[in-house]
Amino acid sequence: MSIRHGLLALLERGPRYGSQLRTEFESRTGSTWPLNVGQVYTTLNRLERDGMVAQGGQDEAGHALYAITDAGLAELRTWFEKPVDRTSPARDELAIKLAMAVGAPCVDIRDVIQSQRRHTVKAMQDYTRLKAQALVAVESGGARERDDVAWLLVLEQLIFQTEAEARWLDHCEARLIRLSTTMPPASPSAPTPASGSASPSAADPAPAPAAPNPITTTPAPAPGGAR
Repeated sequence: MSIRHGLLALLERGPRYGSQLRTEFESRTGSTWPLNVGQVYTTLNRLERDGMVAQGGQDEAGHALYAITDAGLAELRTWFEKPVDRTSPARDELAIKLAMAVGAPCVDIRDVIQSQRRHTVKAMQDYTRLKAQALVAVESGGARERDDVAWLLVLEQLIFQTEAEARWLDHCEARLIRLSTTMPPASPSAPTPASGSASPSAADPAPAPAAPNPITTTPAPAPGGAR
């Protein structure tokens, strides 16, 4: 998320002070990505250092106002025109979790997938309910219509994202079922003996092999995403 460019976009509408920028940013995005005042002022200081904003006096309450400069406007236009780079995707905790769960002897990957699926479906239902409320606000019009439309777009992106995640979880489960007959069982790494320690004798019993990852044989039905 680019807080830097988000603040520039808000400043394009006129001078603002820090707390005002935070409030407007959260209003525009429905508080999906909440900010604190410290983040806002840290970002403003960097923008001022880079010549993209400048302090422009105070309002009647004594708040220091920030205004966008020509360099800031040019940076903002470039940001709007340039596609979001996907060549270096952000780390996804869920993808990393499932990747690490594959072959882990202490993990039932079926439980990991099913637990996440329940959470994902619940999130999808919550977003869909919020979308219905946002649609009512947009259709009724009003002073905050711009923010309501922006919030609606964010909600719809979240709904599409959770729908895709639910489908991916179903795909992962089906993929693991197909591979379960060919995947070798996981085994924990044997500890390296300390220098000078006795080697295990031939009479010592061999450790029992670790059990393979349990995989469910019946994937749960894919949830239907509401629009």
